[in-house]
Order: sequence, then structure tokens, then C-alpha cells
Amino acid sequence: MRTSYAALASAFLSIGALPAFADYALTILHTNDFHARFEPISKYDSGCSAEDNTAGECFGGSARLVTAVEEARARSDNSILVDGGDQFQGTLFYTYYKGAAAAEMMNKMGYDAMTVGNHEFDDGPEVLRGFMDSVDFPVLMSNADVSGEELLADTLMKSTVIEKDGEKIGLIGLTPQNTDELASPGPNITFTDPVAAVQGEVDKLTAEGINKIIVLSHSGYGVDQKVAAETTGVDVIVGGHSNTFLSNTSDRAEGPYPTMVGDTAIVSAYAYGKFLGELNVVFDDDGVITSATGEPLIMDAAVTEDAATVSRIAELAKPLEEVRSEVVAEAATEIVGVREECRAMECAMGNLITDAMLARVADQGIDVAIENGGGIRASIDAGPVTMGEVLTVLPFQNTLSTFQVTGAVLKEALENGVGQIEEGAGRFPQVAGMTYVFDAAAEPGNRIVEVTVGGEPLDMEKTYGVVSNNYVRNGGDGYAMFKDAANAYDFGPDLADVTAEFLAENSPYTPYKDGRISAK
Repeated sequence: MRTSYAALASAFLSIGALPAFADYALTILHTNDFHARFEPISKYDSGCSAEDNTAGECFGGSARLVTAVEEARARSDNSILVDGGDQFQGTLFYTYYKGAAAAEMMNKMGYDAMTVGNHEFDDGPEVLRGFMDSVDFPVLMSNADVSGEELLADTLMKSTVIEKDGEKIGLIGLTPQNTDELASPGPNITFTDPVAAVQGEVDKLTAEGINKIIVLSHSGYGVDQKVAAETTGVDVIVGGHSNTFLSNTSDRAEGPYPTMVGDTAIVSAYAYGKFLGELNVVFDDDGVITSATGEPLIMDAAVTEDAATVSRIAELAKPLEEVRSEVVAEAATEIVGVREECRAMECAMGNLITDAMLARVADQGIDVAIENGGGIRASIDAGPVTMGEVLTVLPFQNTLSTFQVTGAVLKEALENGVGQIEEGAGRFPQVAGMTYVFDAAAEPGNRIVEVTVGGEPLDMEKTYGVVSNNYVRNGGDGYAMFKDAANAYDFGPDLADVTAEFLAENSPYTPYKDGRISAK
């Protein structure tokens, strides 16, 4: 007599003989590269006025993130909130409070963990340690030996294990291997290969029975894909460092959200708190992802700002007015930065800014500096120069970008810069370390007559080091030829800070023109 499957199943169930397999669902909420943008930002990622915020034209800010995180948690029965590094640096909030404001806001939102970004080392191990002592969650970094740095040796862990809804999750931190070149970690920390570091921690966690592993990686989209391809056991990589926007709906995305490399899901949510990443994953009983879906959520006017957080950020902002009124230097005469000059010819403010840029990276093999004239927004009167005045000239919170291009690409960039001079376009290039002559009467694309670098004629095949701002380097104002530049790094110090420091070093500063740009 044949027994039915239903009867067998009933018999087994009655004695508890069948194993209980259950999928495990987890929502991973994530941010990266916040860079102290506690207040709302404009569509250009810079400061946004209260009037524009009221008009619904601003994005981000801690008050929106508080609301968005709370709403996302309400949608999920089981979630974590993590960060891909670089909470530090970028606005006066960091200049004044260092890591204290970030710690307060991250504690308020209830983060579960973050990785160390290179900017977390901008003020040395001391400030990082102070931040770590202030937060209610682990800060991680696997690819470095910190045993020789007493401030971090027993505090900064490579990985950790958290428990959510009865399951253990392994978290591993990752930071740029060249952090010693990008920041100020001091002489006692040695940074190592990310692939080997991650695999070492995965093996350790796996040996402890952990089969759900998330890497918090401040290493860039390219490195994240390499780590995913060359390691085993990593389920999710939450990215940072390259400010990568991944999406399934936007034509501006660099890849899908998530980007799958083998069985590993890679996510990243741009930067500056403009998005909250929301990845929904399902693991099977062996810890293998069976489903990974989601999309970064834009923090626009549709997200209501949490009132208590708005009030607290306003309170934190009050002392910043003192910073804005701080006198940083003296100007011997007016430093002219009017658009009529800076978008059409050599201007004194352009010389100041590009000289400052070039001086800041002179020891990095950089030959020339280029600043788009449209990034220069004001002049500075003779007499005391305040930080507020410098921020009025350079309000966009752009950072220094360094990269390498050939002479041919450099000429193409200059052609772009003078290509719309008759329209007063902001792409007009102010420069340092080089000279150029242009003919505005010629056809666009054929207006550059002569170029010298360091006193020598431009060599079309030679590779030159360039410093610009992150907006230009990423293709802003038509500079698309820089987007694929070699050895690009977009996250140097704020251009306003660099200019202010240069003014201070050369105070009283005498503005000048030296013929570096001339019209035929």
C-alpha cells in the first residue's frame, strides 16, 4: 500500500521530525560621506538658505535624516543603520566641533556601526579617539595595524558582531589603503591591502559560526568590486569614499542598486546626506542572499524635518557666526572677483585662488591649477578679511581635486573653458603654473593659440599633474575630459579653507595680475 506524501508529512510533523528552515529578512539603512552637512544643502551640495529650504528647494540635513530613518524602521520588522565613513570635514560644523556634532547626531539616529573614512584622520588619532569615546556604536577598520598607536590600539577594532532579531551579523570596516597620504593618521599606523584584510576577518567570523557578513567600506566603488570578486563569504558591501550614486531609476547612476558581483551586493548612496540608502536582503538558512532589492531614498522637501533636530542644529550653528566673523588676513587693496572679469580674462581673485590651490599641493607633483571662473562669486574689500568674506567668494564647499592628464587633454580643457566666453559662461579657466593665449574671434574649439607650463611650451604627449575643484574634475562646466583622469582624488580640503590659509600666510595680501591669461 502506497502512503501519501501528505500523510508522511503529517506523521513527521506530529513528532517534530522535520527541520525548521526560515528565511531571514534584514533592511540595511546606510549613509556615507556625510561631511558635516548637518544643515540642508542646495542641489549643488553647498549651503542652502532658510528661504530656499522653506520654498522646498533644499535637500538633506540631519533633521530630514532623523525622520527618514524613523520611517524606514517603521516599514521594516528588522533593520540596521550603518555608515560608510567620512562623517568628518566639509563645513564649519566640523571646523568648530570636530567630531562632537557628528557623534551627537549619529547617536540620536541610533547607528549600529560605521567604518573609518580617511577624513576621520584629518586631525590625527586624537580626534578620532574622542569621537569613538562619544558614540554608542563600534567604529571599525580592518586593513591597518594600529597596535603601535596607543590611542587606538585597544579601541579601534577590525570587525564586530551584532545581534538582530535572533541572528548574529558580522561587520567589517575598511578604509583607503593610502590614507597615510590623504590624511594625518600619524607615524604609528600601517595601512594594508583591503582584500587580504577582509578575507582574514571573514575567516575569523566564519570560524565563529557567523554566516551573514557585511563590509562597511570607505574604499571606493572600484575597490569594492575588487574586494567582492577576490574574497569569499562577504554578503554585502556598504560603500563610501568615491561618492558613488547607485540607482535603478536614475540615468545619473554609476551602476545598479545593488551592484552584484557574484553573490555579493554592493551599495552606495552618493554623499552629503542627500540620500538614505535602503537595501532589503533575504538570507537563506546557510547565510546566502536569495534576494537583494532597494533604492536610495532622496532627502528632498517631501521628507519632513524633525522639529527637535532643526532646533538643535540651529543651536549648534550659533557659535559658527563667530567663525564666519573671524579675521583671517589683511588685503592691501581690493581683490577683484567680479564675474565680468573672472569669466572673461585674468582676474586678481582667480590668481589668488589658483595660487593657493597650487601652493597647497606643490609637494604632490602637481604642475598647474585650474579654477572655473563661475566658482568665484565675489570680491574682497581692502582691509581686514574675514572667513565669512572668503566663504562668500567660495560658497560651494568644493574640495581640492588632484589628477593627471596629457597635454592634449589639458589643451582640450582650455578650449572648453574659452568656448563660451561671449556668453560669460562660468567655465572660463583661471589658472596658475601655466599661461595661455586665446583668440575669442576664432571658432569654438580652435581658440587656444599658445600654452606654456612652467615656462615651457605645452607638450601634447606629456603627462601633467593638475589641481582643480571636485566640481570641475567631475565634468562640471563642460570639463568632461577630466572625468576619466588618472590618479584622481576629489576629496581634498575645502577650497575656501585653502584660500583663507594662503591669505593668512601672505598677509597683508597684495592682489596682482601677471599676464598669465591674455587675449590675441
